[in-house]
Amino acid sequence: MALILIVEDNEMNADMLSRRLQRAGYQVLLGTDGQAGVELTRQHRPDLVLMDMSLPVMDGWTATRVIKADASIAHIPVMALTAHAVKGEREKALGAGCDDYDTKPVEWARLSSKIALLLSRNAVAGGAAASGGSSQGGR
Repeated sequence: MALILIVEDNEMNADMLSRRLQRAGYQVLLGTDGQAGVELTRQHRPDLVLMDMSLPVMDGWTATRVIKADASIAHIPVMALTAHAVKGEREKALGAGCDDYDTKPVEWARLSSKIALLLSRNAVAGGAAASGGSSQGGR
């Protein structure tokens, strides 16, 4: 069962995403700011990070850069989730190292297909091997 880290400071958004993901069969971790997202990623090595970009303490762009700069966790896919659907935001998120981008409010069918694609790409690319084959440990 894949572990997904949701980094979201809006309690209603985090709750909705968490419940939907759990119903879809995923394990879920929650972080409420960018710094917590980085720490939880280092600690738990999730299979995917759903990163809000407008976060307190450390924004999602910075948190993604920190994750992607750390060789031990850089292989973990990060998907930007943002309410900022203005021109250039997707490029900004991808430029920060995000592997994909989606907008809020979340359209569940679209988001779930993107999640499945990122998880399958990471598995094919050897995501578990990149973490020493122990990505399932400690869950």
